[in-house]
Parts: sequence; structure tokens; C-alpha cells
Amino acid sequence: MKQPIESARALRICLVCNTAFAIYTYRQGLIRMLVARGVEVTVIAPRDRTFDLLKEMGCRCIELHVASKGTNPRDDLRTMWSLYTLYRSVRPHIVFHYTIKPNIFGTIAAKLAGVESVAVTTGLGYVFIQQSRAAQIAKLLYRFAFRFPREVWFLNKDDQAAFLDQKLLVHPERARLLHGEGVDLDQFSFTPLPTRETFSFVLIGRLLWDKGVGEYVEAARRLRATYPHARFQLLGPVGVDNPSAITRADVDAWVREGVIEYLGEAHDVRPLIEAADCVVLPSYREGVPRTLMEASAMGRPVIATDVPGCRECVADGVNGLLCEVRNVDSLAATLAQMLDMSDDERRAMGARGREKVTKEFDERGVVERYKDVTRQLTGVSL
Repeated sequence: MKQPIESARALRICLVCNTAFAIYTYRQGLIRMLVARGVEVTVIAPRDRTFDLLKEMGCRCIELHVASKGTNPRDDLRTMWSLYTLYRSVRPHIVFHYTIKPNIFGTIAAKLAGVESVAVTTGLGYVFIQQSRAAQIAKLLYRFAFRFPREVWFLNKDDQAAFLDQKLLVHPERARLLHGEGVDLDQFSFTPLPTRETFSFVLIGRLLWDKGVGEYVEAARRLRATYPHARFQLLGPVGVDNPSAITRADVDAWVREGVIEYLGEAHDVRPLIEAADCVVLPSYREGVPRTLMEASAMGRPVIATDVPGCRECVADGVNGLLCEVRNVDSLAATLAQMLDMSDDERRAMGARGREKVTKEFDERGVVERYKDVTRQLTGVSL
């Protein structure tokens, strides 16, 4: 029989992901709340530059090997065994799993270790983009693993519907719609669009072909002659551990060509959003993309593809524009439409974006969901 937990200071919660960067970037509000309540927070992920930042926030960090690109069962079994061993050692009261391999193999490890878990599907990625044997195997693994979490959270209604329609949930009543992971509205404050001679588009995120980076580069090529004042920028990590990763050689070639400016990586994207006139994400599929929420919170109009996740953030013609996925002609036309707008039209679009994020994506509502599930599973109120 489990011992009752007397207070939040006795709670141990693990956050498990395929990158520590994602934990640090997307869940700071959650971490701040947990640490302030005295919860022991352990981040389990591959080591990267954010380990030290997470430790400064009060987290314990444990390195995990995850072969994000690989399909070798031995690597995945090693990941599962590592997590099982860690759960037996740390003895967390709840584990929150993020991204595909932690969701699948971490959930199974938690079940074997007798640990309560919640699976957060941050985006379905290649599993629902490609029609490959690996994708079919991933769906079978999802169907097996997702019988074990106490809850399965989805960030948009399309992803939830896909799991339900394809009968990937043995317990469909455990599905919950989180509607994005939220934005700190104080941190990403509204900054009006200034008037300037140049116009800067920026695509922010991991540099993946699945993010529509290739279409963005080709659209930039087509528009350079007609709109010489337009600048096309990329911001985010290159050569990441992902099947869809873009290489540094690709980026360097675009820079030499003069079609793209590469801004590198940034811990704090706010100055770069503020310096932009429009944030672009021509992705093939998303959970609910943080970059679009953050850009809208800061009053920037946005352009994205009409796909699951992106359409949650962009009301076409209201706070931004939508284009067709994998369609360079459509993206180029939409970028040109944004360039042809008046300053006042773009400012109004940005202001409506702030209103939308305030109403729909306030991070405080997401943190409350974590509090609710923690109370349900442990009896402790945070």
C-alpha cells in the first residue's frame, strides 16, 4: 500500500523528453510553479546546453540516450530499460512524457516500474506525415503503450481526432484536449510594429524539412526581384537529431546564395520576434506551435500552412494568413500578400493576434491543468 503524500514538498515529478531544450523552452511556467511549491522536479533528456539553465531554475537533470533518428529496436529497448531503471531509483509520483519515443517507451517503462504517467502528444510529426513502414510500426506501438497512461493529452483537436479515428487509444475516455501549451503573456509582451524601410520575415524553429523550410527558401528566391526590400531569415538549431533534419551545409549554401539570413540559435527569441515584421511557419503538421503563439502575443502578424496545429493559432485574414501545405506557389503568393498590405493593416492584424492569444493560449490555464491532474493522482494540491 502506497504511503499518503503529506505535502507538495514530498512530491517527486519527472519531465521526460527527447530534448532538454524543449523542456526549457516550452515549460518554464510549469517548472517555476512546481519549484516554488517545493516539488522535486527531475528533467530526464539528452544533455544539451539547457541542462545548466534548467539546474539554475531548480531542476535535477539526468542524461538520457534517445535515438530520435533511429529505428533500431535495440536502441529503443535500451532507452526503455534506462527509464525503467531511473524510475525505480528516483521513485517519482508522476512522470510527464513528451514526444514520440518518451511517450511510447517511457510510458511502458513507467508501467513496469509501477509509476503513474501522463502522455503529452506535442505533435504527431512524421508518424502522420509519412506513409512508411516505420510510421505504421509507430502507430502499433502507440496503440500498445497508450493503454497505460492515466491521461493522454493532445494539443489540438485534429491530433486527438486522428488517434480516436484510427483506434489508437484503448481507453478513449482518458484523452484530454489541452489546446496548446500556452504562452507567458507577461514575458511575451505586446510591442507595436514600427515603420521601417526593410521588411523582415523570420521562420523560427528546429530547421527541419517537415517545417517547410525548403518551400520557404524557394519562395524567397521567387520574391527577391519583385520585393528587394524583403529579407528572409531563419532562426533555430541546425543538424538536429531528427529524420527530417536540414544540414549546416544546406543552410550555408542558402546564405552564400544571398537568399537567406541565418540568425543561429537564441535562448531568448523575444528581441528577434520584435525585430521581425512577420513570423512564418510553413510546417507540414504541428501540435500547437509555440513560435506562432509567441509572435502573436508580441503583436506580429503570422503566416502558416492550413494544417493541424497551425490553424489553431492562425485565423486566416484576422491575425495572419494561411497557405497550402507543401505548395511553394501558395506560400510565395501569401508572402507577397503580406508585403502588399499597408502598415496599418499589418498593425491591426498584430493587435488581433494579441487578443487571440490572450483569450485562447494563456499559459496560466495550462499550468492549472497540471495542478488538477497532480491533485487527482496524488491527492496533493499545488
